[in-house]
Amino acid sequence: MGSMSAVVVAVLCAFAMHAGFLVTNAQLSPTFYNETCPTLNDIVFNVVSNASLTDPRIGASLLRLHFHDCFVQGCDGSVLLNNTDTIQSEQDAIPNLNSLRGLDVVNNIKTAVEDSCPETVSCADILAIAAEVGSVLGGGPSWDVLLGRRDSLNASQALANTSLPAPFFTIDQLNASFAAQGLNLTDLVTLSGAHTFGRARCSTFINRLYSFNNTGNPDPTLNTTYLATLQAICPQNATVDNITNLDLTTPDQFDNNYYSNLQQLNGLLQSDQELFSTTGADTVPLVNSFSADQSAFFANFVVSMIKMGNIGVLTGTDGEIRTQCNFVNANSSATLLLAGVASKVNLVAQSK
Repeated sequence: MGSMSAVVVAVLCAFAMHAGFLVTNAQLSPTFYNETCPTLNDIVFNVVSNASLTDPRIGASLLRLHFHDCFVQGCDGSVLLNNTDTIQSEQDAIPNLNSLRGLDVVNNIKTAVEDSCPETVSCADILAIAAEVGSVLGGGPSWDVLLGRRDSLNASQALANTSLPAPFFTIDQLNASFAAQGLNLTDLVTLSGAHTFGRARCSTFINRLYSFNNTGNPDPTLNTTYLATLQAICPQNATVDNITNLDLTTPDQFDNNYYSNLQQLNGLLQSDQELFSTTGADTVPLVNSFSADQSAFFANFVVSMIKMGNIGVLTGTDGEIRTQCNFVNANSSATLLLAGVASKVNLVAQSK
């Protein structure tokens, strides 16, 4: 079978594993900016590519940023918003605090895009394209990113604290978290594969190293050799939150080694290893399949990323096109502030 035929088969199988069809937002299109900003994809690629020369983690960071955006009130760029008088930033939510990276790169992309195509391209779309570029630069798959999202006028720190799956989640908790976003078990296993590159802080997995579930012993599903390595990086009662590679084999490459690591009990996060080590879990055959066939993983990753990129999008006249990704536009900010004042006045009047 030729390589092209193999790719076609993998893609068809991926669609079958995602219930045979891909639900997309009809208002999103890969050609959305063809007339209004024809150089958009080149601009994003160049900025991210230049950033990767000094920061090999940036691709993984941008993928994570897109994920953390979409899982909180949809793919609307809300994760990019800073604190203001009317906005509590999602960046300060527990899952994001001091761990989100790539915000500066998104801002650099936005600046370059505004120079070329002012007031045209949303920050949510920039983030979606940047995530795809991050995959490609790591050696992963490419896809036609559906575009036409608009940016939110608000953020939800509260939702960020409850909607994002935690690194200590069990398989049932992971399934529930993804199902809440309209994603299925195949999406869960596939999107978790993004942990094939990037880094993680000790605080996200130290629960496995010394007294797992308050047993006084390490997580039994953690390879003992790997355990010793991680304990050296993350000493008990350490005051510094060190980092280590999510993938101990090819840390900066987007490949299917993540799944073979799980088979060897070398998954870093509990939420990763749960996919393989939970007895009887339907995720285990998928891990085995993706470990054996990188093309199948890549094909499914494309489908799942497009599905995720459709969560809760704003289109048409909803939201806005921000001119700065960290802040809503001045006129929108004034409207929100006035609405807040009016609400407080109304509450005072009702209390009298």
